Amino acid sequence: MGTPIRTLFAAAVTTAALATASTGPATATAAAPAPHLNTAGVAAATAVAPAPHLNTAGVAAATAFAPAPRPNTAGLAAADRGAAQPEAVPSTPAPPTPTNGQAPFPPADFRVTGITPTSVTLSWTASHPGSSPVDSYAVNYHQAFNDLYWSQSVGNVTTVTITASIRPAHQYSFYVLARGADGRISTSPPAVVVVTPAGTTGDTTPPSAPTGLRIAGVTADGFALDWEPSTDNTAVAGYDVYFFDGWFTSTIVGTTTATEFAAPLTSGGTSLRAYYVRARDAAGNVSIASNPVTPTVTTPTPPPARTCRVTYTTTAEWPGGFAAEVTITNTGPAAVDGWTLAFPTGGDQRVASSWNATFAQSGRNVTVTAARWNTRIASGGSVTAGLLGRWTTSNAAPTAFTLNSAPCD
Repeated sequence: MGTPIRTLFAAAVTTAALATASTGPATATAAAPAPHLNTAGVAAATAVAPAPHLNTAGVAAATAFAPAPRPNTAGLAAADRGAAQPEAVPSTPAPPTPTNGQAPFPPADFRVTGITPTSVTLSWTASHPGSSPVDSYAVNYHQAFNDLYWSQSVGNVTTVTITASIRPAHQYSFYVLARGADGRISTSPPAVVVVTPAGTTGDTTPPSAPTGLRIAGVTADGFALDWEPSTDNTAVAGYDVYFFDGWFTSTIVGTTTATEFAAPLTSGGTSLRAYYVRARDAAGNVSIASNPVTPTVTTPTPPPARTCRVTYTTTAEWPGGFAAEVTITNTGPAAVDGWTLAFPTGGDQRVASSWNATFAQSGRNVTVTAARWNTRIASGGSVTAGLLGRWTTSNAAPTAFTLNSAPCD
């Protein structure tokens, strides 16, 4: 039969008392497992425990029912880091608190849930009420590039199918508003933009919208438009280029399979006039419109008033030959000091000689330069030079003249 627990416990206490002289007093911890000796050499005894075994230092170490935690560097029991943490419970945000006289909050999650050539089905999440319960909803919509708007009251529902004025291959923007029992109306979430398919069978998927439409320049043929290409589930067949007059009329001004087009110069419409582009596929589906670009027609600066007048007179003509005089009149406010007159011949004349001026000719182009004595033409004054030459098939008079590179009348 073994030694009684009480006897062993007394021996442990006696042994601990012997150790006190060098290690300090023992600390008792009631109702807890006995730790191993800490770094300070202090034994912690547990009142209710199996009989301890004597450790190598002669100090009783209690054996606990559960493993004792190892001491940390400060001589304190380290916490069990593997303990399970309480699981966070998700919470639903409380609805906004309305104030007196407040309209309903905007409907949420506004979206298209169905579409045909002549109908659009819309859905949304119910609005939070304002200062009064939500009574009903209204759907407003309009066709792109058109100033006509439609509104349809739909009752206290969260889905509706719109059919009024919905046509195939047309683009529409939809809005939904909540109405409170006190008559106050919410704002709408962002518009839902859709384009209806051309048909109910076969390919009903529209191409993507062209992007990046811009006016790259202005040419004699019109505004040079270019854009980024569209994509389609089958293939893009081409692009339609429209002109919008700023009111409610859009006109196709051209079609192309490229991503550039010379749109004609336009001056009609309002300041809201614009060009835009739609892609189309072989089934007749059209894309949502590209971004619009506004043509800017600048008023050209009028040319300066002409300051000279030229008279060409054939003074003599015979088969194969001619004589002519050219009179230059200064109609400007200042005198001309030094002059050169240039003109193309009206026929196939070749100048052979001149008087009161020198001349040069290259092809049809003739230049006549002042002599030493008539370089100055006073304001309102004139000079005359003579030409002598030959012709073969035509001795027609010239019609366009420039004096010192400025055009003359």
